[in-house]
Amino acid sequence: MRLSALAALALAACLSQTAQAQDTAPAAARQKVAMCIGCHGITGYQASFPEVHKVPKISGQNAKYIAAALTAYRKGERKHPTMKGIAANLSDQDITDIAAFYEANGRELAPAAPATVAPPSPEVQALLTKGNCAACHGEGMNKPIDASYPKLAGQHADYLYVALKSYQTERNAQIGRGNAIMANQARMFTHAELKLLSGYVASLPGDLKTVPQPRFR
Repeated sequence: MRLSALAALALAACLSQTAQAQDTAPAAARQKVAMCIGCHGITGYQASFPEVHKVPKISGQNAKYIAAALTAYRKGERKHPTMKGIAANLSDQDITDIAAFYEANGRELAPAAPATVAPPSPEVQALLTKGNCAACHGEGMNKPIDASYPKLAGQHADYLYVALKSYQTERNAQIGRGNAIMANQARMFTHAELKLLSGYVASLPGDLKTVPQPRFR
């Protein structure tokens, strides 16, 4: 009995140490995202520079895509003064940790009630077909064929519009995205058509959400 008790204590100690080790990475990530929650942790928060739009929902987004986006801001391939200033101070490990945090953030929350989505209008369907959007972003714009592509369903319409329009923008020091594939896609549409697409995609149910966060201490 004594040996069994000792073995149980040893097992408990081992499990405790394992749990503490597993908690280390999330704790480190929570500290690193402290600079993010002031915008991405506030429901409906609106950016005002360089363009006005709601900041994107990033909780539930693919970690690989978030990491690619942050790296692009750091390199200047994505132009946005605030995001470039933040990304410039991030190491590769910081980016990996932040991306992993936001991919997992909010998973414990109860899923939203399934939405009844109206089928796209003939005009919107023609635009979706023209851009062949599902070929990369997947079923319902929520199941990308590769984790390096973003989930789009349910994202803020005004942000989607600004993002798509930025792929058309050239020779602007504060706005623009350097992605050849998306640039070719975006140039196929007028601004009015991009707004129609953005509005429809925003209406789709998806994994993206804004999870209000307390200030980390």
